Amino acid sequence: MGSDSEAEKTQQKEKERKKLLALAPIAKPLAGKKLCKRTLKLVRRAAEHKCLKRGVKEVVKSIRRGHKGLCVIAGNISPIDVITHVPVLCEEADIPYIYVTSKEDLANAGATKRPTCCVLVLTKPTKGELGAEEQEKLNEDYKQLGAGMSIMISKRNPSLVTMFALLSCGYVFSSYQE
Repeated sequence: MGSDSEAEKTQQKEKERKKLLALAPIAKPLAGKKLCKRTLKLVRRAAEHKCLKRGVKEVVKSIRRGHKGLCVIAGNISPIDVITHVPVLCEEADIPYIYVTSKEDLANAGATKRPTCCVLVLTKPTKGELGAEEQEKLNEDYKQLGAGMSIMISKRNPSLVTMFALLSCGYVFSSYQE
Protein backbone atom coordinates (compact mmCIF):
# COMPACT_ATOMS: atom_id res chain seq x y z
CA MET A 1 0.00 0.00 0.00
CA GLY A 2 2.73 2.45 0.95
CA SER A 3 4.63 1.90 -2.28
CA ASP A 4 1.54 2.64 -4.39
CA SER A 5 1.03 6.02 -2.79
CA GLU A 6 4.74 6.81 -3.12
CA ALA A 7 4.65 5.79 -6.78
CA GLU A 8 1.62 8.00 -7.36
CA LYS A 9 3.35 10.91 -5.62
CA THR A 10 6.45 10.52 -7.78
CA GLN A 11 4.30 10.37 -10.92
CA GLN A 12 2.49 13.52 -9.82
CA LYS A 13 5.78 15.32 -9.16
CA GLU A 14 7.05 14.22 -12.57
CA LYS A 15 3.93 15.65 -14.24
CA GLU A 16 4.37 18.95 -12.39
CA ARG A 17 8.04 19.08 -13.39
CA LYS A 18 7.11 18.53 -17.05
CA LYS A 19 4.54 21.33 -16.84
CA LEU A 20 7.19 23.69 -15.49
CA LEU A 21 9.63 22.73 -18.24
CA ALA A 22 7.06 23.59 -20.92
CA LEU A 23 6.54 27.14 -19.63
CA ALA A 24 7.12 30.10 -21.91
CA PRO A 25 9.89 32.53 -20.93
CA ILE A 26 7.42 35.43 -20.64
CA ALA A 27 5.18 33.61 -18.12
CA LYS A 28 5.68 36.09 -15.30
CA PRO A 29 4.03 36.61 -12.80
CA LEU A 30 3.51 32.86 -12.54
CA ALA A 31 1.13 31.63 -9.85
CA GLY A 32 2.56 29.19 -7.34
CA LYS A 33 0.83 25.94 -6.45
CA LYS A 34 -1.53 27.43 -3.85
CA LEU A 35 -2.28 30.61 -5.80
CA CYS A 36 -2.86 28.56 -8.96
CA LYS A 37 -5.42 26.48 -7.10
CA ARG A 38 -7.24 29.63 -5.93
CA THR A 39 -7.10 31.12 -9.42
CA LEU A 40 -8.60 28.03 -11.03
CA LYS A 41 -11.28 27.96 -8.33
CA LEU A 42 -12.22 31.54 -9.22
CA VAL A 43 -12.29 30.65 -12.93
CA ARG A 44 -14.52 27.65 -12.19
CA ARG A 45 -16.95 29.76 -10.17
CA ALA A 46 -16.99 32.49 -12.83
CA ALA A 47 -17.76 29.90 -15.51
CA GLU A 48 -20.74 28.68 -13.48
CA HIS A 49 -22.13 32.23 -13.33
CA LYS A 50 -21.29 33.11 -16.94
CA CYS A 51 -18.79 35.79 -15.93
CA LEU A 52 -16.02 34.39 -18.13
CA LYS A 53 -14.60 35.16 -21.57
CA ARG A 54 -12.59 32.29 -23.08
CA GLY A 55 -9.90 32.42 -25.74
CA VAL A 56 -7.57 35.09 -27.05
CA LYS A 57 -10.06 36.60 -29.48
CA GLU A 58 -12.85 37.03 -26.89
CA VAL A 59 -10.46 38.32 -24.22
CA VAL A 60 -8.92 40.93 -26.52
CA LYS A 61 -12.37 42.03 -27.68
CA SER A 62 -13.60 42.39 -24.09
CA ILE A 63 -10.52 44.35 -23.00
CA ARG A 64 -10.89 46.74 -25.93
CA ARG A 65 -14.57 47.24 -25.10
CA GLY A 66 -13.64 48.28 -21.57
CA HIS A 67 -14.77 45.27 -19.55
CA LYS A 68 -12.91 44.88 -16.26
CA GLY A 69 -11.80 41.79 -14.38
CA LEU A 70 -8.84 39.45 -14.02
CA CYS A 71 -7.00 37.94 -16.98
CA VAL A 72 -5.65 34.42 -16.46
CA ILE A 73 -3.13 33.29 -19.08
CA ALA A 74 -1.74 29.80 -19.61
CA GLY A 75 2.04 29.63 -19.45
CA ASN A 76 2.62 26.63 -21.70
CA ILE A 77 1.41 28.09 -25.00
CA SER A 78 3.26 27.29 -28.19
CA PRO A 79 3.88 29.31 -30.32
CA ILE A 80 4.33 32.07 -27.79
CA ASP A 81 3.31 34.77 -30.30
CA VAL A 82 -0.33 33.82 -29.77
CA ILE A 83 -0.45 35.50 -26.34
CA THR A 84 2.43 37.99 -26.25
CA HIS A 85 0.14 40.97 -26.88
CA VAL A 86 -2.37 40.11 -24.12
CA PRO A 87 -0.28 41.28 -21.11
CA VAL A 88 0.41 44.59 -22.88
CA LEU A 89 -3.31 45.14 -23.47
CA CYS A 90 -4.03 44.26 -19.84
CA GLU A 91 -1.45 46.74 -18.54
CA GLU A 92 -2.80 49.51 -20.77
CA ALA A 93 -6.35 48.86 -19.53
CA ASP A 94 -5.26 48.49 -15.85
CA ILE A 95 -6.46 44.89 -15.76
CA PRO A 96 -4.47 42.56 -13.51
CA TYR A 97 -3.20 39.37 -15.11
CA ILE A 98 -1.54 36.20 -13.91
CA TYR A 99 -0.07 33.11 -15.54
CA VAL A 100 -0.96 29.54 -14.60
CA THR A 101 1.15 26.53 -15.56
CA SER A 102 -1.18 24.60 -17.85
CA LYS A 103 -3.67 25.42 -20.59
CA GLU A 104 -5.39 22.08 -19.95
CA ASP A 105 -6.00 22.95 -16.29
CA LEU A 106 -7.31 26.37 -17.33
CA ALA A 107 -9.72 24.74 -19.79
CA ASN A 108 -10.98 22.28 -17.17
CA ALA A 109 -11.64 25.12 -14.74
CA GLY A 110 -13.35 27.16 -17.46
CA ALA A 111 -15.71 24.28 -18.30
CA THR A 112 -14.41 23.67 -21.83
CA LYS A 113 -13.06 20.52 -23.41
CA ARG A 114 -10.45 22.21 -25.60
CA PRO A 115 -7.26 23.72 -24.13
CA THR A 116 -7.63 27.46 -23.52
CA CYS A 117 -4.86 30.06 -23.88
CA CYS A 118 -6.42 32.71 -21.69
CA VAL A 119 -9.62 33.68 -19.93
CA LEU A 120 -10.97 36.94 -18.58
CA VAL A 121 -12.89 36.68 -15.30
CA LEU A 122 -15.41 39.51 -15.52
CA THR A 123 -16.50 41.52 -12.52
CA LYS A 124 -20.14 40.99 -13.46
CA PRO A 125 -21.93 39.04 -16.19
CA THR A 126 -22.37 40.65 -19.58
CA LYS A 127 -26.11 39.89 -19.50
CA GLY A 128 -28.29 40.09 -16.41
CA GLU A 129 -27.26 40.33 -12.78
CA LEU A 130 -25.97 37.90 -10.18
CA GLY A 131 -27.86 37.18 -7.00
CA ALA A 132 -26.48 38.61 -3.77
CA GLU A 133 -25.25 35.21 -2.57
CA GLU A 134 -23.42 34.38 -5.80
CA GLN A 135 -21.90 37.86 -5.97
CA GLU A 136 -20.67 37.51 -2.38
CA LYS A 137 -19.01 34.14 -3.09
CA LEU A 138 -17.36 35.53 -6.21
CA ASN A 139 -16.17 38.60 -4.25
CA GLU A 140 -14.71 36.38 -1.53
CA ASP A 141 -12.76 34.27 -4.03
CA TYR A 142 -11.58 37.43 -5.79
CA LYS A 143 -10.38 38.97 -2.49
CA GLN A 144 -8.43 35.83 -1.56
CA LEU A 145 -6.80 35.76 -4.96
CA GLY A 146 -6.05 39.48 -4.84
CA ALA A 147 -4.34 39.13 -1.47
CA GLY A 148 -2.18 36.29 -2.74
CA MET A 149 -1.30 38.21 -5.90
CA SER A 150 -0.35 41.35 -3.99
CA ILE A 151 2.03 39.35 -1.79
CA MET A 152 3.58 37.69 -4.83
CA ILE A 153 3.92 40.96 -6.76
CA SER A 154 5.35 42.90 -3.80
CA LYS A 155 8.31 40.52 -3.73
CA ARG A 156 9.05 41.08 -7.43
CA ASN A 157 7.89 44.60 -8.25
CA PRO A 158 6.86 46.95 -5.41
CA SER A 159 5.41 49.55 -7.80
CA LEU A 160 2.58 47.21 -8.84
CA VAL A 161 1.37 46.66 -5.27
CA THR A 162 -1.10 49.56 -5.33
CA MET A 163 -3.10 48.08 -8.20
CA PHE A 164 -3.29 44.69 -6.51
CA ALA A 165 -4.03 46.25 -3.11
CA LEU A 166 -7.21 47.67 -4.59
CA LEU A 167 -7.98 44.22 -5.93
CA SER A 168 -7.51 42.55 -2.56
CA CYS A 169 -9.92 44.99 -0.92
CA GLY A 170 -12.64 43.97 -3.33
CA TYR A 171 -12.65 47.42 -4.89
CA VAL A 172 -13.05 46.15 -8.43
CA PHE A 173 -16.17 44.07 -7.79
CA SER A 174 -17.94 46.45 -5.45
CA SER A 175 -17.47 49.73 -7.30
CA TYR A 176 -17.26 48.81 -10.97
CA GLN A 177 -20.11 50.12 -13.09
CA GLU A 178 -20.50 50.05 -16.85
